[in-house]
Amino acid sequence: MFFERSNRVTGIFRKSCVLVIAGLVFASAPQARAESVARQWNEVMLEAIRNDFARPTMHARNLFHTSMAMYDAWAVYGENELPYLTNEMHPPNPLLVPGGPTAINVQAAREEAISYAAYRVLSWRFANSPGAGISLPLFDGLMDSLGYDRDITTTGLNTPASVGNRIAQNVINFGLADNSNEVNDFVNQFYFPVNSPLLPDLPGNPNLFFPNRWQPLSLQFFIDQSGNPIPFGYPEALSPEWGQVSAFALKPSDLTIYNRDGFDYWVYHDPGPPPMLGTATEAAYKAGFEQVVEWSGLLVDTNGATIDVSPASRGNNTLGTNDGSGYALNPVTGQPYAPQVVPAGDYYRILAEFWADGPDSETPPGTWYVLANYVSDAPGLQKRFQGQGPVLDDLQWDVKLYFALGATMHDSAVAAWGVKGWYDYIRPVSAIRYMCDLGQCSDPQAASYHPQGINLKPGAIELVTLNTTTVGERHEHLAGNEGKIAVKAWRGPDYIANPDTDTAGVGWILAENWWPYQRPSFVTPPFPGYVSGHSTFSRAGAELMARFTGSPYFPGGLGEFLCPQNEYLVFEDGPSVDVTLQWASYYDASDECSLSRIYGGIHPPADDVPGRLMGAVIGGDSFKLAEDYFEGTAFEAVKDCFTGPGEKTTGECVRADRDGDLDVDLEDYSALMLANE
Repeated sequence: MFFERSNRVTGIFRKSCVLVIAGLVFASAPQARAESVARQWNEVMLEAIRNDFARPTMHARNLFHTSMAMYDAWAVYGENELPYLTNEMHPPNPLLVPGGPTAINVQAAREEAISYAAYRVLSWRFANSPGAGISLPLFDGLMDSLGYDRDITTTGLNTPASVGNRIAQNVINFGLADNSNEVNDFVNQFYFPVNSPLLPDLPGNPNLFFPNRWQPLSLQFFIDQSGNPIPFGYPEALSPEWGQVSAFALKPSDLTIYNRDGFDYWVYHDPGPPPMLGTATEAAYKAGFEQVVEWSGLLVDTNGATIDVSPASRGNNTLGTNDGSGYALNPVTGQPYAPQVVPAGDYYRILAEFWADGPDSETPPGTWYVLANYVSDAPGLQKRFQGQGPVLDDLQWDVKLYFALGATMHDSAVAAWGVKGWYDYIRPVSAIRYMCDLGQCSDPQAASYHPQGINLKPGAIELVTLNTTTVGERHEHLAGNEGKIAVKAWRGPDYIANPDTDTAGVGWILAENWWPYQRPSFVTPPFPGYVSGHSTFSRAGAELMARFTGSPYFPGGLGEFLCPQNEYLVFEDGPSVDVTLQWASYYDASDECSLSRIYGGIHPPADDVPGRLMGAVIGGDSFKLAEDYFEGTAFEAVKDCFTGPGEKTTGECVRADRDGDLDVDLEDYSALMLANE
């Protein structure tokens, strides 16, 4: 499938990339077979996300809630599957409200109900998007093309349109009471940063007083990863209170509650604190951020270093490690993988860009929907749930896949951002500049010594001296800065006048000017680093895809993404040759995503591995609960539902009331209080 990557800063469309699965290219032209209505609504939702602010937590929630609405609109006409939020079904299920919608043509009724449900939810959620002028007509146009009357707004009938509208209203009401603060546009209610902003256009980081805590940035002009300008230079921290948002399969036994400044931070799957300066883990703190500097020095395509990026040499890691050395044979076909040797700098730069926000800025949770759709399109794929049983029709496959994947992405956001909010951890651009401002900690007898400074590493992190700045020496161009720290790294956006033709390259720069592999109008995502959201989303997505399809491997044992020469990169020109990202398994793609954030200067390794471990558990738990809904056994699975302190609830508790034991009004479930276990 071809994608246009746009340089939204300039408004010029110039970048394209092609996804290939099992060696087959999927073009953007209409396909021979008709897509299910669920797929069509998923595609317009992904496009709406691309035109919205880059908010991974909100979009994980949008993906889940819209997928929830579509699944419920499908399940209410089923026999065994239980709807998630909707308390009606036909034929009657004793656990639900008696009766339910009926239809002579069930397939047509499902398609209509799905369309009204998705249309109403999406129109509500993207009404105030910066891309509303594109997205809302897109939703209208799809309804029109499907032949449905947008003016039908009834909710009290058993017609498919009314059923869809009713389901959408339930989802909207649910979202207004799920602790996301949607009614106030998701603004933070308690969290505030303890550090003054960093001004990255100026040298160093002189005003950082809490070197273990997150630091906002101050930019004259901030543009998020979807290309949207943000007024006043930089947004507030994204979703540090998100741990309290109603989740799917996260359980009381997964939860730790911390309190800071009078607010309860909910932390699921608590990984414990990250390495911190001034503690027993100080060495790990320094080593992690030093690795970010060293890997930044690999982002060059002219040093002659090459790497085999095929599954023959990369992937097949043990969970939480990078110990894999690839596959001797394709695990699906039994044939060897063809090597793909490319310039290493091209590969590392592509990783940093591709996984930053997806093929076309649909944010990390949307990326896994894109990959799921590619897998669904693979020729020869038999759409059997868990690889077993009967072949599912496209609609059933899509609504179940989207529901399970959306639940997984949403739980990943709740868990990862709960950790981010509580541990409030610093980003590399702040930590690296801060340590280098202090000096070096390797030689007490040398200049600029400070015990909390950075370690010197020959060829990567060095002290500028009179000897190194003499004519012909490596720091000659840094003369006059003796005593400061220099790093051999990507030189930054100041060296790129025209990203269509220029590359910054790698060279010796003052550490006080170190920059992540990002645009000058973005620098770093606007929220704390630990844990990595990319690592959590991706491992959870890989677990879900492996379980849902019944195989950890892409169809044919090979997923590919072609990045054309001099066309793919956006931050600067490149790559210098065609490079194809290749993965044997979903786990390989996930691990590559995790590593990409280190190459990009966005995370140290300490942010990565805990996110992978969390994602592995989240993906498995969310799949199991989704499976319980598909099999009609979900009410047993939610007996341990809870609300926690205060008047809060979860969707599980709401749904558990449908047997009549709790006497709860679905329209007023925000006051529900249940005992844990």
